[in-house]
Amino acid sequence: MLATHQLTFEYGPSKQFTFPDVHCANREAFLILGQSGTGKTTFLHLLALLLKPKSGSVLIDQTDLTKLSVAETAAFRAKHVGIVYQKPHFVSSLSVMDNLLMVNYLANKPQDKARVRELAGQLGFSDNLAKKTNQLSQGEQQRVSIARAVMNQPDVILADEPTSSLDDENTDRVVTLLRQQSEQIGASLIVVTHDQRLKDAFKNRVNL
Repeated sequence: MLATHQLTFEYGPSKQFTFPDVHCANREAFLILGQSGTGKTTFLHLLALLLKPKSGSVLIDQTDLTKLSVAETAAFRAKHVGIVYQKPHFVSSLSVMDNLLMVNYLANKPQDKARVRELAGQLGFSDNLAKKTNQLSQGEQQRVSIARAVMNQPDVILADEPTSSLDDENTDRVVTLLRQQSEQIGASLIVVTHDQRLKDAFKNRVNL
Protein backbone atom coordinates (compact mmCIF):
# COMPACT_ATOMS: atom_id res chain seq x y z
CA MET A 1 0.00 0.00 0.00
CA LEU A 2 1.21 3.48 -0.89
CA ALA A 3 -0.32 6.69 0.41
CA THR A 4 0.66 10.35 0.32
CA HIS A 5 -0.63 13.19 2.49
CA GLN A 6 -0.28 16.94 1.88
CA LEU A 7 2.89 16.44 -0.14
CA THR A 8 4.76 19.59 -1.25
CA PHE A 9 8.09 20.27 -2.92
CA GLU A 10 9.96 23.33 -4.13
CA TYR A 11 12.94 23.94 -6.38
CA GLY A 12 13.03 27.55 -5.20
CA PRO A 13 10.64 30.40 -4.35
CA SER A 14 9.37 30.60 -7.93
CA LYS A 15 8.79 26.86 -8.51
CA GLN A 16 6.67 25.15 -5.91
CA PHE A 17 4.38 22.13 -6.14
CA THR A 18 1.48 20.95 -4.00
CA PHE A 19 0.37 17.43 -4.87
CA PRO A 20 -3.01 15.73 -4.38
CA ASP A 21 -3.29 12.95 -1.82
CA VAL A 22 -2.99 9.48 -3.35
CA HIS A 23 -3.97 6.11 -1.87
CA CYS A 24 -3.11 2.96 -3.81
CA ALA A 25 -3.83 -0.40 -2.18
CA ASN A 26 -2.01 -3.66 -2.84
CA ARG A 27 -2.77 -5.04 -6.33
CA GLU A 28 -4.32 -1.69 -7.23
CA ALA A 29 -3.25 0.46 -10.18
CA PHE A 30 -3.21 4.27 -10.17
CA LEU A 31 -2.57 6.64 -13.09
CA ILE A 32 -1.11 10.12 -12.64
CA LEU A 33 -1.59 12.26 -15.76
CA GLY A 34 0.10 15.57 -16.45
CA GLN A 35 1.68 17.61 -19.19
CA SER A 36 5.25 18.94 -19.06
CA GLY A 37 5.79 21.34 -16.18
CA THR A 38 2.99 20.01 -13.97
CA GLY A 39 5.42 18.22 -11.65
CA LYS A 40 4.58 14.62 -12.49
CA THR A 41 8.23 13.51 -12.67
CA THR A 42 8.93 15.35 -9.43
CA PHE A 43 5.98 13.53 -7.87
CA LEU A 44 7.32 10.17 -9.02
CA HIS A 45 10.77 10.99 -7.64
CA LEU A 46 9.18 11.80 -4.29
CA LEU A 47 7.34 8.47 -4.31
CA ALA A 48 10.57 6.70 -5.27
CA LEU A 49 12.47 8.34 -2.39
CA LEU A 50 14.79 10.06 -4.85
CA LEU A 51 13.71 13.51 -3.58
CA LYS A 52 12.81 14.68 -0.09
CA PRO A 53 9.54 16.66 0.15
CA LYS A 54 9.33 20.11 1.71
CA SER A 55 6.37 18.88 3.76
CA GLY A 56 3.89 16.04 3.91
CA SER A 57 4.32 12.29 4.08
CA VAL A 58 4.83 9.26 1.84
CA LEU A 59 3.79 5.97 3.41
CA ILE A 60 4.51 2.48 2.14
CA ASP A 61 2.88 -0.17 4.30
CA GLN A 62 2.68 2.24 7.25
CA THR A 63 6.35 3.28 7.04
CA ASP A 64 6.68 7.07 6.68
CA LEU A 65 9.54 7.42 4.23
CA THR A 66 10.11 11.08 5.09
CA LYS A 67 11.29 10.03 8.57
CA LEU A 68 14.09 7.77 7.31
CA SER A 69 17.77 8.64 7.17
CA VAL A 70 19.63 8.69 3.86
CA ALA A 71 21.02 5.18 4.46
CA GLU A 72 17.65 3.85 5.62
CA THR A 73 15.99 5.39 2.58
CA ALA A 74 18.38 3.69 0.15
CA ALA A 75 17.93 0.32 1.84
CA PHE A 76 14.15 0.66 1.94
CA ARG A 77 13.95 1.65 -1.73
CA ALA A 78 16.07 -1.32 -2.79
CA LYS A 79 13.83 -3.77 -0.96
CA HIS A 80 10.36 -2.27 -1.34
CA VAL A 81 10.22 -0.09 -4.48
CA GLY A 82 10.60 -1.14 -8.13
CA ILE A 83 11.07 1.55 -10.79
CA VAL A 84 10.46 1.33 -14.53
CA TYR A 85 12.27 4.31 -16.02
CA GLN A 86 11.19 6.05 -19.23
CA LYS A 87 14.54 5.15 -20.79
CA PRO A 88 16.00 1.91 -19.41
CA HIS A 89 19.42 2.26 -17.80
CA PHE A 90 21.51 -0.89 -17.59
CA VAL A 91 25.13 -1.76 -16.88
CA SER A 92 26.22 -2.29 -20.47
CA SER A 93 29.16 -4.55 -19.60
CA LEU A 94 26.86 -7.07 -17.88
CA SER A 95 24.53 -9.63 -19.41
CA VAL A 96 20.76 -9.41 -19.03
CA MET A 97 20.96 -12.14 -16.36
CA ASP A 98 23.57 -10.23 -14.35
CA ASN A 99 21.72 -6.91 -14.65
CA LEU A 100 18.72 -8.58 -13.03
CA LEU A 101 20.76 -10.38 -10.37
CA MET A 102 22.31 -7.03 -9.42
CA VAL A 103 18.90 -5.98 -8.09
CA ASN A 104 19.14 -8.79 -5.51
CA TYR A 105 22.68 -7.72 -4.63
CA LEU A 106 21.68 -4.09 -4.03
CA ALA A 107 18.92 -5.22 -1.67
CA ASN A 108 21.29 -7.57 0.20
CA LYS A 109 19.29 -10.57 -0.97
CA PRO A 110 20.55 -13.91 -2.32
CA GLN A 111 21.00 -13.86 -6.08
CA ASP A 112 17.99 -15.72 -7.44
CA LYS A 113 18.61 -17.11 -10.92
CA ALA A 114 15.36 -19.08 -10.77
CA ARG A 115 13.44 -15.83 -10.32
CA VAL A 116 15.26 -14.33 -13.32
CA ARG A 117 14.31 -17.32 -15.49
CA GLU A 118 10.71 -17.19 -14.26
CA LEU A 119 10.35 -13.52 -15.19
CA ALA A 120 12.15 -13.99 -18.50
CA GLY A 121 9.66 -16.70 -19.39
CA GLN A 122 6.65 -14.60 -18.38
CA LEU A 123 7.89 -11.50 -20.20
CA GLY A 124 9.26 -13.23 -23.27
CA PHE A 125 13.02 -12.72 -23.23
CA SER A 126 14.27 -16.17 -22.14
CA ASP A 127 16.52 -16.42 -25.20
CA ASN A 128 18.28 -13.17 -24.33
CA LEU A 129 19.61 -13.82 -20.83
CA ALA A 130 23.22 -14.24 -21.97
CA LYS A 131 23.16 -11.19 -24.24
CA LYS A 132 24.34 -7.71 -23.36
CA THR A 133 21.48 -5.26 -22.95
CA ASN A 134 22.67 -3.12 -25.88
CA GLN A 135 22.05 -6.11 -28.14
CA LEU A 136 18.32 -5.99 -27.38
CA SER A 137 15.56 -4.15 -29.22
CA GLN A 138 13.75 -1.28 -27.51
CA GLY A 139 10.80 -3.53 -26.73
CA GLU A 140 13.05 -6.23 -25.28
CA GLN A 141 14.86 -3.68 -23.13
CA GLN A 142 11.53 -2.45 -21.81
CA ARG A 143 10.47 -5.97 -20.83
CA VAL A 144 13.80 -6.47 -19.05
CA SER A 145 13.21 -3.14 -17.28
CA ILE A 146 9.83 -4.37 -16.05
CA ALA A 147 11.45 -7.61 -14.84
CA ARG A 148 14.10 -5.62 -12.99
CA ALA A 149 11.43 -3.52 -11.28
CA VAL A 150 9.65 -6.61 -9.91
CA MET A 151 12.72 -8.78 -9.30
CA ASN A 152 12.59 -8.33 -5.51
CA GLN A 153 8.77 -8.54 -5.41
CA PRO A 154 8.46 -4.94 -4.18
CA ASP A 155 5.50 -3.42 -2.37
CA VAL A 156 5.29 -0.59 -4.91
CA ILE A 157 5.99 -0.44 -8.66
CA LEU A 158 6.54 3.02 -10.16
CA ALA A 159 6.53 3.50 -13.94
CA ASP A 160 7.74 6.76 -15.48
CA GLU A 161 6.32 7.42 -18.97
CA PRO A 162 6.47 3.70 -19.88
CA THR A 163 4.56 4.15 -23.17
CA SER A 164 5.67 7.57 -24.43
CA SER A 165 7.58 6.25 -27.46
CA LEU A 166 5.39 3.22 -28.24
CA ASP A 167 2.70 2.55 -30.81
CA ASP A 168 -0.80 1.55 -29.71
CA GLU A 169 -0.17 -2.20 -29.81
CA ASN A 170 2.96 -2.06 -27.70
CA THR A 171 1.34 0.47 -25.35
CA ASP A 172 -1.41 -2.04 -24.60
CA ARG A 173 1.18 -4.78 -24.13
CA VAL A 174 3.26 -2.78 -21.63
CA VAL A 175 0.22 -1.76 -19.58
CA THR A 176 -0.94 -5.39 -19.49
CA LEU A 177 2.51 -6.61 -18.40
CA LEU A 178 2.76 -4.02 -15.63
CA ARG A 179 -0.69 -4.84 -14.29
CA GLN A 180 -0.11 -8.58 -14.46
CA GLN A 181 3.15 -8.30 -12.56
CA SER A 182 1.72 -6.00 -9.88
CA GLU A 183 -1.21 -8.37 -9.33
CA GLN A 184 1.04 -11.44 -9.17
CA ILE A 185 3.28 -10.01 -6.45
CA GLY A 186 0.60 -7.97 -4.67
CA ALA A 187 2.20 -4.58 -5.34
CA SER A 188 0.69 -1.13 -5.72
CA LEU A 189 1.24 0.14 -9.28
CA ILE A 190 1.67 3.87 -9.98
CA VAL A 191 2.05 5.02 -13.60
CA VAL A 192 3.09 8.62 -14.24
CA THR A 193 2.59 9.86 -17.79
CA HIS A 194 1.36 12.52 -20.21
CA ASP A 195 0.05 9.76 -22.54
CA GLN A 196 -3.70 10.32 -22.78
CA ARG A 197 -4.13 6.85 -24.33
CA LEU A 198 -3.79 5.34 -20.87
CA LYS A 199 -6.64 7.15 -19.15
CA ASP A 200 -9.26 4.56 -20.07
CA ALA A 201 -7.06 1.69 -18.86
CA PHE A 202 -7.05 2.90 -15.25
CA LYS A 203 -10.09 3.30 -13.03
CA ASN A 204 -8.11 5.26 -10.46
CA ARG A 205 -6.41 8.37 -11.79
CA VAL A 206 -5.61 11.97 -11.01
CA ASN A 207 -4.61 14.91 -13.21
CA LEU A 208 -1.82 17.23 -12.11
